[in-house]
Parts: sequence; structure tokens; C-alpha cells
Amino acid sequence: MKHLGVAFFVLLLIQNYGIFLHVEADNGFVTTKGVHLMLNGSPYYANGFNAYWMMYVASDSSQRDKVSSAFQDAAKHGLRIARTWAFSDGGYRPLQDSPGSYNEQMFQGLDFVISEAKKYDIKVVLSLVNNYEDFGGKKQYVDWAKGQGQSVTSEDDFFTNSVVKGYYKNHIKTVLTRRNSLTGIAYKDDPTIMAWELMNEPRCPSDKSGKTIQDWITEMASYLKSIDGNHLLEVGLEGFYGASKQQSNPNFQVGTDFITNNQIPGIDFATVHAYPDQWLPGSSDEDQLSFLNSWLNDHIQDAQKILHKPILVAEFGKSLKLSNNTQRTELFKTVYSTIYSSASGGGAAVGGSFWQLLAAGLDNFRDGYEIILSENPSIASVIAQESQKLGRIRKMYARLRNIEKWKRAREIKSRGNNNGN
Repeated sequence: MKHLGVAFFVLLLIQNYGIFLHVEADNGFVTTKGVHLMLNGSPYYANGFNAYWMMYVASDSSQRDKVSSAFQDAAKHGLRIARTWAFSDGGYRPLQDSPGSYNEQMFQGLDFVISEAKKYDIKVVLSLVNNYEDFGGKKQYVDWAKGQGQSVTSEDDFFTNSVVKGYYKNHIKTVLTRRNSLTGIAYKDDPTIMAWELMNEPRCPSDKSGKTIQDWITEMASYLKSIDGNHLLEVGLEGFYGASKQQSNPNFQVGTDFITNNQIPGIDFATVHAYPDQWLPGSSDEDQLSFLNSWLNDHIQDAQKILHKPILVAEFGKSLKLSNNTQRTELFKTVYSTIYSSASGGGAAVGGSFWQLLAAGLDNFRDGYEIILSENPSIASVIAQESQKLGRIRKMYARLRNIEKWKRAREIKSRGNNNGN
């Protein structure tokens, strides 16, 4: 599509016919059509943020203003997607303290997060379990099964043990069928939720062939979709390739494959994460940016030409512990410009979500990657500018759709007048 020509056409119609064009409120379910996310009949592009801490903080009603502040700041800077945890397994203040036993106070925290996101027209991606021990993760599930006499010896038994899989399926069902205590809407029926994520950064190092995770994704995607046919589903992948394209990886494999995992029925869009400072330790900033460019472009092209599905850069960032703010700003610009280059040409990239957004007063959650927008004016400016650019693409498609509606209405009216004559 030649966007300059389209834009001129839009402006001409506005000038000549005074058409009032608008983007509808973001109150529908996000769907997919080819390589596009769709909302209200138009392609949906949006940048976003990660804020894993939201349910935990919101479970304390005296701290909920920090969640509200984060959403408000995000919306002001054009961010429209929030990714956060819908899990906390065992340990301190858990959501699930034992298999099938849930803490209502924590669930009410998640209820608040979802209801607050709706106020600011922000869509939510909810992750259902962690690969890592933080907030319990697959290790906690395996430990629970071991406590019930199961002969499990590795965290990777999470993907194969029938009892563990039963625990996880129960968690899926419990979260999806949860009725929000503030809105009265079941999660599976709430369009504020954009997508479910099966696992944060799944890895199965004991099976580098990828078969174990492939089978697990297939089973869990089918189960989740049997409960909820409204929402999109993604795996939570970092984007590492299997043997067929391992040369694109940063020198390691983790038992996943970006291509085959995302080809599974029920997986609606692909994700990729990008942490060159972690993955290429000791390398120069220039080498890291070079890797980042190749990494993102490879995945966007594979999503477009092989998967034929949208792709979200679901996590990216650079730690101030390993760099300075100028280098971090350059990484943000690189990620955003790659996404925009694809999106502006009708490609598969739909947006990018940085790690991680914090509200002021949450110093315990600082990890070096945090962004407090009021404290980071250079990054905040880049985020706002790039989000506006993506928003303009979305508005252009919405306006074209409105023009098509207007043209059809004119044709129907014209035919009616002619028939009347």
C-alpha cells in the first residue's frame, strides 16, 4: 500500500466532504487477520510495557494508587498494552498457595489491575506461569507433585508429568473463569484482556530437540481454547530457534523453536524478547545493537513469510547496571524503528513492550531495567514519539474503514433515490 497516496486521499475526502472521522473506543476483543492484530475491524498497532508487579501491589488496597499512577503515565505516553503476571505460586503472599487453593485477596488485586486498565483504554496480556523460580514457577508445581508422591526429579518434569499438567490446567481454568469482583465480568469474557500467555519464557534445557515443549504447547493451547474462544493466545517465547536456524541464536539453545512452536494451532501471534546485554556479555555496545537489528528483523520476516502471523516484541530492555542512559535510549530507538519500519509497510510487527515500567515509590522492584517515566525524560520522549507514530498508522486504517463505510452508505442512498425515481 502506498501510504502517502492513501493519506492524500483521506485528506481530500475530509476537505471536500467534511467527513468526521474517529477511532472507535478500544472496547472490543483483539483478534487476528493474517499478519495483523485487529480491533473494531481495523489493524491494531500499539506499544506497551511490562509491569509484573501489578497484582502483588494491588492486593494491598493502600498501594493501589501506584497501579493507577502507572496506567495513567503509560496512557499519557501512548502506551496501550500492559503485560503482567496472573500467577504467584507458593511462597510469600501467593495467588495459589497450594494446587487449587487460591488467595482471594491476591485475586482481588488482579481484578483491580484489569478494571483499572479498562479505565485507561489499555489492553492486558496475562501470563499464567513462570519458567523461573520467581513467584513459584514450574519448580513450585514440580515440588507440589513431589509432595504428593510423584517420582519427579527435574523442573522440566513440569512439561511431561500428568499430575503437574493437571495442576496447571486447573490454574488455567480458575483464572479464565474468574469473575471480576469489581466489574462482574468473567475474565474469559472481558475484552480488556488482549491475550493469554502460556508461560513466561518457557525453556526445557533437558530436551534440546524441542519435542517436549512442542507437545506441551499443543496440549495446553487446545485446553485453554476449549474454555475461552474469545481471547488470543501466545506462548511467551523469547524467540530462540531450534536446530534448523540455531545460527541466529546468541550461542545457546533452550529447547524451544520459534518457528515450530508458533505454528501450533491455537497460537495466534508470535512473541520475541531482546536482551543483548544479557545474551552477549562482554561484547561492545555496537555489537549488541548489530545483533539486535538482525535478531528482530529475522523474527519479523519469519512471522510474516513463514508463520503468517503477527509478532509482538513482548520484552526488551537494557540495564543501567551494564550501560548508561544514552546507550539505553539508543537501544529503545533501534527496537522502535525496526517495529515501525515493518508496521508502516503493512508487515507483521505490531508493537513493542519494554521491561519494565515502575511507578514512583516502588524501589524494591528496581532491577536496573526499570523505567519511571517522570524520572527518565529522554526515554519517555522516545516512548511517546514512537507510540504516536504507531498510533497514526492505526488511525489511518480506521479512517479508511470509515471512508469505506461512508462510500457504501452513499451507494445505498444513491440506489434508493434512483429506485424512487
